[in-house]
Amino acid sequence: MSPKYYLPAENGQRDRWMISYMDVLTILLIFFVAIAAQSLQRLRPNPVAATAEPAAVTKAQSATPRHQPSAEDQPINPRSDATVADARQTLLRAQQSLEKHGLDMRLEPRGLVISLPQAILFPSGEDRISPQALPILARIADVLRDIPNDVSLIGHADAVPIHNRHFKSNWDLSMARSLRILQLLSRRYGVSESRLHIASYGPYRPQSPNNTADGRARNRRVEIVISGEAIQSH
Repeated sequence: MSPKYYLPAENGQRDRWMISYMDVLTILLIFFVAIAAQSLQRLRPNPVAATAEPAAVTKAQSATPRHQPSAEDQPINPRSDATVADARQTLLRAQQSLEKHGLDMRLEPRGLVISLPQAILFPSGEDRISPQALPILARIADVLRDIPNDVSLIGHADAVPIHNRHFKSNWDLSMARSLRILQLLSRRYGVSESRLHIASYGPYRPQSPNNTADGRARNRRVEIVISGEAIQSH
């Protein structure tokens, strides 16, 4: 039996309704794909993508519940297989569109993984967040504030050694970038610091071989990992 995830009723009451953990993650992933697609579309106008992406975004938004009834209002019913299958098809189409921009969002045993490339987040060799990254991070923060889950910010680098006046290694650089994202999410966008964690793997968890420029670009990234475990409120 899959673990369960509880969402608070939208009317502010303490009553809660329950749906399967995988269904919630699927909905969250579709939502993230949709909002990231909208942000990227504003940053990088693309006539071809503009004809294909709105349908995926609209469908993704319609799959996200706008009203969460309390247990007293409505009995709990599982989501139908057809609805979940339709949601996954929407996710696939949106993912294919976002892959063109270097974004990678997926479900793993550790949770929901949003992989943001360095080219969007930071200038090369720096930990200063690029202005173009702010709309995407702001929208991600909007959702992170409203869910109780633990969030890890994990920095990765390519295998090309770095040594400048700010960073002596790829470990230092990828850790500094994780910390910058944490500070932005908590200080500017109001995500609770108690739910945020940082880590750095440097060049030791590559997504692609480091022998090509494209592979190295994929390896320079920060992953936002939303755990399946909700933090217990005190």
